Amino acid sequence: MALKIGLLGKKIGMTQVFADDGEAVPVTVIQTGPCHVIGTRTAERDGYSALVLGFDEKPVRLATKPEIGAMKENGLKPQRFIRELRLPAEEVAKYQVGQVLGPKDVFADNTPIDVEGTSKGKGYQGVIKRHHMSGMTRAHGTHEYFRHGGSIGCRLTPQRVHKGKRMAGQMGAEKVSVQNLQLLRVMPDENVILVRGAVPGAANDYVVVTNAATRTVYKRKGVGKEEVRSKNPLKASKKAAAGRG
Repeated sequence: MALKIGLLGKKIGMTQVFADDGEAVPVTVIQTGPCHVIGTRTAERDGYSALVLGFDEKPVRLATKPEIGAMKENGLKPQRFIRELRLPAEEVAKYQVGQVLGPKDVFADNTPIDVEGTSKGKGYQGVIKRHHMSGMTRAHGTHEYFRHGGSIGCRLTPQRVHKGKRMAGQMGAEKVSVQNLQLLRVMPDENVILVRGAVPGAANDYVVVTNAATRTVYKRKGVGKEEVRSKNPLKASKKAAAGRG
């Protein structure tokens, strides 16, 4: 698994911007700074190497005594959102405790990124909404069984319900990671990045944004390929008349 540097942030919301070619691009606005380096993890002391980042300062009155003590050692203020980012030891050595990181220090325009967040909670839902089951037919012989889950097991074998059976239950409110999104634009003055498309979570939820683990160059599927020309002269003439020839 590739270990890449990233930042902590907050999802502000969604809007649209216009690309250089005039395309209207739906983007998610994420505030990714300032992030404070509040600690490091080393293989000699902790058994692994990682960088500990904090985001969004909070008042001292809301911090616990362990948090206040830990921050006093580093001369920092308590942070609302703290996460560890696993990195190689030589990468961790580049950063110092107390250092402040912004989006321009980590990201660049038109690069692939991974975003991890907590999905919106949907509450307790049935099998149709949660697992997209079709439900029962609404004929005259069906009574009170339109949206039920149906049979879930057998009394002979295995005499129990299989683990992982798709049933009604809690939906959403779980960690979701989306890979290889396009970081469309970095706005360092506002500590904001614009990401093409949607990311997990609701507005004002915390997210972890890292450089993509599996790609170094962003490439949209189906973009940049030469369109196959039709050999049908009728289709070609219609295309030319529409100005798409």
